[in-house]
Amino acid sequence: QVQLVESGGGLVQPGGSLRLSCAASGSIFNIYAMGWYRQVPGKQRELVAVITSGGSTNYADSVSRRFTISRDNAKNTVYLQMNSVKPEDTAIYYCKADVLRVDLNRYEYWGRGTQVTVSS
Repeated sequence: QVQLVESGGGLVQPGGSLRLSCAASGSIFNIYAMGWYRQVPGKQRELVAVITSGGSTNYADSVSRRFTISRDNAKNTVYLQMNSVKPEDTAIYYCKADVLRVDLNRYEYWGRGTQVTVSS
C-alpha cells in the first residue's frame, strides 16, 4: 500500500507564510503528478497546484502569484510554499499523488489533510 502524510498546517496571520509538506511512502515504483487541493465546509474540493515528475507546474488563478509547489523526487515529497496568505486561503489542504506501485498497478492516493487557518 501507499500512504501520504501531510504536515505543516496551522494558524497564520494574513500576509504571513506557511510551508506544507507531503511525504509518500510504501510500495512505490514511481510517482507521476503530485498536487495540493483544498476544501472548505460546504464546498467542493478544488485544485491549488500540481507538479509533474518532470517539474512542470500548474496553479489555480487565486494562488498563482503567491504559492509555489515543488517536489523532491528522491524523497517522494511534495511541498507547497504559501506566501502572502489571505483569510480565504483557510481550508483543509490535501495532498494527492498519481502512483505506479511496485506491482505495476497505478492508483491515485490522497492524504488525510492538514488544516490551514488564516486569521489575525
